[in-house]
Amino acid sequence: MQVILLEKISNLGQLGEVVRVKDGYARNFLIPQGMARRATQTAIAEFEARRAELERQAAERLAAAQAVASKLEGEQVEMRQKAGVDGRLFGSVTNFDIANALTGMGHAIAKAQVRMPDGPIKTIGEFPIQVVPHTDAVATITVRVLPDNTQ
Repeated sequence: MQVILLEKISNLGQLGEVVRVKDGYARNFLIPQGMARRATQTAIAEFEARRAELERQAAERLAAAQAVASKLEGEQVEMRQKAGVDGRLFGSVTNFDIANALTGMGHAIAKAQVRMPDGPIKTIGEFPIQVVPHTDAVATITVRVLPDNTQ
């Protein structure tokens, strides 16, 4: 199915591009989320009429995301987890845990915005983690996992 993108989507395209995607991806995700519309002649004409407004909104979202990323850059998050004597955790630290910790620190971050390329953290130590509030705004934070000594 061909759709016209109403915002920039990583690994897919820029605002205003007409791209071909699988039918289910368009019907179940892109169109309901307001990220795209079917690429009909009327939809393309309507998009061109609203292009300036959509670009302004996209620029505002990017500016807000860059402000969040600049606040987060270099931030340290400390997590306490139960661990064995060899430094391995009983369980793991996931993107959900990191997002909750950042929300507790006053940053509005969703778990989907926390990128953990190596998967959940399963050992004690310091780990660099990327927080992506927008596809063009990336912040690197440090997550320190410490053993929980309470019995």
